[in-house]
Amino acid sequence: MLMDMSQKGLAQALGVTYQQVQKYETGRSKVGAGRLQTIANVLDVPPSYFFENTSAGAPDRVKLTPEQAASFLESPMGLALNRAFARISDARVRRAFLDLVRWIAEKDAALEQETGKLAESPK
Repeated sequence: MLMDMSQKGLAQALGVTYQQVQKYETGRSKVGAGRLQTIANVLDVPPSYFFENTSAGAPDRVKLTPEQAASFLESPMGLALNRAFARISDARVRRAFLDLVRWIAEKDAALEQETGKLAESPK
């Protein structure tokens, strides 16, 4: 299940069998650009959603080590952010929030590149 939709529900929305959706998920069947756009529309996500864990589409994404990620998640700000995010029940709102945070991070990185300065972190 993805986005609170079953394979059967997605298959019905796409006009294919649930077996075909399984083939898309497992990579046994290729997904063309048009079909990918249709799937993204049905799930209400941008097509780039399906490429978030690859370097394609996100060449400037900062790679955190597990230690760096754990350190942030254990910090007061990381804990507060995660607790607040977990309380958001609407998947679309969570997606919009995540997109907003990514947009801010990209703008911050671009500003840092231009000025050579790191943004100040709250104390």
